Amino acid sequence: MAASPENPADATPRRKVSRHRGEGQWAAGHFTPLNGNEQFKKDDDGLNVRTRVETIYSKRGFDSIDPNDLRGRLRWWGLYTQRRPGIDGGRTGVLEPEELEDEYFMMRVRITGGRLTTEQLRAIGEIAETYARGTADITDRQNIQYHWIRIEDVPAIWERLESVGLSTTEACGDTPRGMLGSPVAGVAEDEIIDGSAALDEIARRYLGDPRFSNLPRKFKTAVSGSPLLDVAHEINDVSFVGVVHPDHGPGFDLWVGGGLSTNPKFGVRLGAWVPEADVPDVWEGVISIFRDHGYRRLRNRARLKFLVADWGPEKFRQVLEDDYLGHKLIDGPAPGMPAQQWRDHIGVHRQKDGRFYVGFAPRVGRMDGSLLTKVAALAEDHGSGRVSTTAEQKMIVLDVPQDRVDSLVDALEALDLRVKPSPFRRGTMACTGIEFCKLAIVETKERGSDLIDELERRLPDFGEPLTININGCPNACARIQTADIGLKGQLVTDAEGRQVGGYQVHLGGALGLEPAFGRKVRGLKVTSDELPDYIERVLKRFQAEREDGERFATWAARADAEALS
Repeated sequence: MAASPENPADATPRRKVSRHRGEGQWAAGHFTPLNGNEQFKKDDDGLNVRTRVETIYSKRGFDSIDPNDLRGRLRWWGLYTQRRPGIDGGRTGVLEPEELEDEYFMMRVRITGGRLTTEQLRAIGEIAETYARGTADITDRQNIQYHWIRIEDVPAIWERLESVGLSTTEACGDTPRGMLGSPVAGVAEDEIIDGSAALDEIARRYLGDPRFSNLPRKFKTAVSGSPLLDVAHEINDVSFVGVVHPDHGPGFDLWVGGGLSTNPKFGVRLGAWVPEADVPDVWEGVISIFRDHGYRRLRNRARLKFLVADWGPEKFRQVLEDDYLGHKLIDGPAPGMPAQQWRDHIGVHRQKDGRFYVGFAPRVGRMDGSLLTKVAALAEDHGSGRVSTTAEQKMIVLDVPQDRVDSLVDALEALDLRVKPSPFRRGTMACTGIEFCKLAIVETKERGSDLIDELERRLPDFGEPLTININGCPNACARIQTADIGLKGQLVTDAEGRQVGGYQVHLGGALGLEPAFGRKVRGLKVTSDELPDYIERVLKRFQAEREDGERFATWAARADAEALS
């Protein structure tokens, strides 16, 4: 029986308490909170804060919010305070939370598997226009993120979202956060298996379940049957990847323990094949191991990846089978590597039913409410009732009849939503950055958009797949370590000796094809103003030195430091 602080009789028998309190693992009997985050979670389940928002905070205003709710439990409903305008990056790590935060919130709308009806997309856009000053960014976890949300408006937003089947439940916090799925599940001609039903069943069973609302840290899920490996399965806490078993047919290969931030680790295969019907049960087993055995003493060691690294895949699988599932898993094959570097489904593609899906690229995921409602209208005008978001900050219109494809492409391009983007538009991602994020040191969204324009102007004939990921701080929300060119925001010294915004550069990271973390060249830091010059210089060097068919990541791994500086 899984351990829990509420049911000590069901827990692993308590050992005599010594001075060493271990890592705060519940399964070892360590239920006493060892830090402030564990204490406020023990004091009250984060799911309960919704009632206080509806009955107290939305009526009495921002100043009425309890600090443990404000900077803790509100995350369980997708709410973070946003950065106060005018605070420069040099003060990010110096000021107290109450000095950094504004009286407005970021709100994250969770979109399971990235799948939306046009009715839902229209509702998201209308909410943005009414309550969020038009903001609506697509994240690299297939969610939509608002800014400028007032606590007074939150109940009305929840009501509107829930009227179309959406929610913000556990979109943040130490919970099973938004779950990734192939954005072309069920329609792609090359699909191995459709994981949508399994993903929906996980959400139906476990979303908002108090058994999993107090995890050591966040828990990220991915389920995809696409051979393009389109959900960044290598860097999720648990991933189910489509494979064909030689005896049992299509199913999923099980991966655990991936994650980035300041201590990046790729997930590891457990060597287990999981049939579609068993995916929710296996998911429950994995997250239960995390809840019970995860490290709760230090926040920076509380992700599942640290437990997996200490245990190894063999022990993890054994504990999963023996203690949580009660049966052995079937050994299975590894997924094949995709035949192409792009995994974003951009462009026009035939579906298995003869219709088409059309993927397009906004600028670094930045949309607005008006644009979202226009996309919903365009989709409907062209015979579609469905769209999806991708794990690359992109969007797809599904189910387009063949005779309407060209018209839709033209209409999207007219809105600066590129169906035929340059490699720079297609491959550049950016996190929220200093505009709204309290952790950020530098600006990202506008910098990324300007960078796209500069590189398109300077290198109009560059045609190779290339990813440029821009992050405002070391936390890797934009996956900097796995990009061809990853840019980690920090203060750097310019030629005049001044401290200015800039980036530490990571080069040669990759997912899918030969996954690897990018290398850091000693001392290589670039100011924000120097960024276009630097990338132009490195890409021209790549073009001059690359071997036939060589990818940027492969070249960057072998190039000398001078070529990369």
